Amino acid sequence: MNTPKTTQTLFRPVGRKELDLIAATGWKQFPPRLDWQPIFYPVLTEEYAIFIAQQWNTKDPASGFEGYVLRFEIDADYIGQFEVQNVGGPESLEYWIPAEGLSEFNQNIVGTIEVIHQYAGA
Repeated sequence: MNTPKTTQTLFRPVGRKELDLIAATGWKQFPPRLDWQPIFYPVLTEEYAIFIAQQWNTKDPASGFEGYVLRFEIDADYIGQFEVQNVGGPESLEYWIPAEGLSEFNQNIVGTIEVIHQYAGA
């Protein structure tokens, strides 16, 4: 009998282009990082993801002036190897996954990635 994996819920703020790449995978994985992006940063709180989507993505032409908050489950044993990074206030918590480790990260996503919020810029 297989025991279900224990998971942790994470969030990811993205713009339109990244959202389209995720959708193309059947909502199963995140796309590779660009050359100038050394880390992938999923965040621990919905509030922090909303802040980034509203304040950064909706003002960024590269994001299509659109922000989305994604929610997904990750294997808790896998993500436990990474240290939580505080990058501001108490809700500003994220993991830093090295870009070269994103494929392994994707293999540890349990279920599908879902859109829970969307925002449009002015």
